[in-house]
Amino acid sequence: MAKPDHTSARTIVSAPSLSPATIAKPDLISVEQAKAMDVAAMTDLFKAHLNPGQLHFMKLLGFHKIKIERAEGMFYIDQNGRKILDFFGGFGSLAFGHNHPRILEARKKFQEEKRQEIAIAFMSQYAAALAHNLAKCSPGDLDMVFLGSSGSEAMEAAVKLAERAAGPKRPKIVYAENSFHGKTKGVLGITDGQLYRADFKMADNTVRIPFADIGAVERLFRSDPEIGVIVLETIQGGGGIIQAPAEYWQDLRALCDQYGVLWVADEVQCGYGRSGRFYAFEHYGVVPDVTALAKSLGGGKAAVGAMIARREVYMKAYGTPKTAMIHAMATFGGMGEACVTSIEALNVLYDEGLIDNAAVTGDYLLQRLRALKEKYPKIIKDVRGKGFMVGLEFHDFSQTLPMVLRPIVSVLDDKLKGSLSGFVGALLLRDYDVLVAFTEYNRNVIRLEPPLICQREHVDRFVDAFDSLLSRGIVAIVKDFVKSQVR
Repeated sequence: MAKPDHTSARTIVSAPSLSPATIAKPDLISVEQAKAMDVAAMTDLFKAHLNPGQLHFMKLLGFHKIKIERAEGMFYIDQNGRKILDFFGGFGSLAFGHNHPRILEARKKFQEEKRQEIAIAFMSQYAAALAHNLAKCSPGDLDMVFLGSSGSEAMEAAVKLAERAAGPKRPKIVYAENSFHGKTKGVLGITDGQLYRADFKMADNTVRIPFADIGAVERLFRSDPEIGVIVLETIQGGGGIIQAPAEYWQDLRALCDQYGVLWVADEVQCGYGRSGRFYAFEHYGVVPDVTALAKSLGGGKAAVGAMIARREVYMKAYGTPKTAMIHAMATFGGMGEACVTSIEALNVLYDEGLIDNAAVTGDYLLQRLRALKEKYPKIIKDVRGKGFMVGLEFHDFSQTLPMVLRPIVSVLDDKLKGSLSGFVGALLLRDYDVLVAFTEYNRNVIRLEPPLICQREHVDRFVDAFDSLLSRGIVAIVKDFVKSQVR
């Protein structure tokens, strides 16, 4: 048989000698060399080792030209000393802005005193204190805590706990259209995005329903006794900053109690004070059975996620010595410095009144944006949100153009979705030094999640910049963006 004319993708290398003296150090980059790296070198390494495809989108938005040298408060500072106002906020990960001094000091003291970092064999005073603090911040009997390193991990823990507590006779899990609960394999099955699902094999015990449709929930609970868990974002982030009315959540709580279904509230993005309450569900006077936090829980300096459950539910799942280790903390759950960071961050959150600021200054942001909607009704379709979790939705592209062009362009609206958001985001950064974000499923939406330290002066700077940009008119915005791509 002839050999194939292509080489194997597997490379065979000989094993090194067991003598350490013969092992040469690879060509590694030092910390100082990394700090001094220029944009061209960063781009080469990003293409070679990280995500070449993502670079395409960074180039479209002009983000590839920027090297962030440092960050402080509400601002990034780039290689040219330019201060970029952060209204992106790391998808809600920067409640305290960049490098809050109290959080830096707590981490510095932890390091200087050489305190323990990984304490798997022993109990950790820092993990225990963080769990206590989270229980104190949580309403009702949400008081049992699992610590992890990300929102996906926290949601994996939440869904596993709820499924196990529901029992083997009620294995089905309900999730909503346009939901986002993470990209890891388990919660991917309740993340309603084909881009992320791709061609992976999903779990077969999930049921999809419309978001905020209480009739659909009731019909499903009534017709299928195998439903044991329902998982919902209190405010849908990736879906375009979508909320349900208060009565929906109150009726949902009543239906879950009536049918014995466990409610998991995903607060990874909308929680931790972002909505103007510690949890967004607190606006509606209800308490879920299990919830999850992450993002800003790490104070912008550590990767921390947490599941918080009602004790009765937790004990049902893992309450005996025989079942206690089924889902115990992983290696990096409850790391010392990460917990200390989160402990200090929670104290800062309340000491500095940041939840109240999110409510008051967030309302001011919404008021100013709604005034712009009135000023540019043919461009801005909707302004919505709560606190510092705001969605600004544009009309389809054809509807923003002069009347004579609309019939021609309307046939391309679906393909052009997200283009105006991209143009505006790119030009806000290039011309006004303002950074904004986008949403996964409704690409016509700009997502605004500034740090909770944001003040009226920052809101005014952002809104004035946005107003100035829109005043150019859509045709000029498109031309300006096209020019930026050929420079």
